[in-house]
Amino acid sequence: MSRNYILLFTGLALGLGWAIRGHFGHEWGASWAGAMGALALILVVNRKDWLAHAPTLAALGAAGWAIGGMMSYGIVIGYCRGTDYWNVAYGYTMLAVIGGLYGFMGGGFLGLGLASSADKKPDWAALISQMVAGAYLFWGFIIYQLEWFMTPPRSELWAACLGAAVALGWYLYREGYFNALSVALYSALGAGFGFAFGNFLQVLGSASGIAYNWWNVMEFTLGLCGGIGMAYAVLRNEWPKKAKPSSPTNWLALVFVFALIPFINYVNAFSDNKLSKLAEQFSIADSASFVSRQQLFGGIILLVMALATAIVWRNFQRVTKKNNQLIGPFLFFACSFYYLLFSYIIKGFFIRPFSFGQSDTAYLPLLIVMGILWRFGAKKAQANPVFAAGISTKKSYRLFIALIISLLFIAFVSIQVHDGLGGMQTRF
Repeated sequence: MSRNYILLFTGLALGLGWAIRGHFGHEWGASWAGAMGALALILVVNRKDWLAHAPTLAALGAAGWAIGGMMSYGIVIGYCRGTDYWNVAYGYTMLAVIGGLYGFMGGGFLGLGLASSADKKPDWAALISQMVAGAYLFWGFIIYQLEWFMTPPRSELWAACLGAAVALGWYLYREGYFNALSVALYSALGAGFGFAFGNFLQVLGSASGIAYNWWNVMEFTLGLCGGIGMAYAVLRNEWPKKAKPSSPTNWLALVFVFALIPFINYVNAFSDNKLSKLAEQFSIADSASFVSRQQLFGGIILLVMALATAIVWRNFQRVTKKNNQLIGPFLFFACSFYYLLFSYIIKGFFIRPFSFGQSDTAYLPLLIVMGILWRFGAKKAQANPVFAAGISTKKSYRLFIALIISLLFIAFVSIQVHDGLGGMQTRF
């Protein structure tokens, strides 16, 4: 497939996952989106050794993108809705920092998985220990010693994520995983720009008065740009051939992605309280029966999808040892449709009147379009595409400077299009 096609498909996949994540929130919602992005990249790159490790790489993508889910950013978005230039510029800059932290750890974990080979394997226990230590040290020093608050009075766990990201970056540099480090950096640049620019679109949309879920547009843009940055760095580096996959490791990763992540999202999203509010929103008389039906429906989907994935994966392993081309599309589209269906249930998609103002009406059509794109693009796929040899340091610096200039510019435009929007906050 062409490189532009791979960039687009990966960006759309992570964008869709991040948009759906808005219905779940926090770390476990982000983990599902991260798995979608990783599986999309593996699918369209179509390297046989990566396809054989697909569950493990998906789990790494899920874990990496999930870490940033602990960060709070609601008030930061409020800063961008104001009219004072420096407060607004601060808001957009901090959104870029938050998005950058999402992308750095998401891209870094996936890149480290791709860089692992029979000759060189990362020490995951040491890395995780160092990231936890870095998180505590940065959080304690920045928040409790320096008192550098980003989003008072909300959680300041962004500082913990910063410490974890610094520890990850130092590990990648120290151990010579420069390819993985470049994936982390470009994912950070993409996601950072995507978060800030997505909120800029939200500001323009809100100022226009057009009724739409502009918050969801912001989330989609974060994933879109983060996915493009991640895929770009992967394609601009050469990667070692991966060793024969460990069957137990793949199975554990498969359970994590297709059973544990959905189960925890099910527990969080299908609670009595949330479904009762949904019943009240749509004036459903028998609230108790409605809650029970929704929980049963969600539980059945959870069991069916987890079992179906296990059965299909087992048969793929048995009958496609030489040609495992069906593994990639099955895992990606199953994971995506699974997440999509969960989101439709908890948002009342099947019981509310149809409306183009609800952004989730576009989720299924987008997934269908991606299926068509993949089907036609797969005809041009190569089993082992040629990767470029590295990324220019000068180009990286230029992109970073362009990011800073774009943040200052969109802050200026933002204050010109309105006289203050609802929910605006003032930091200074």
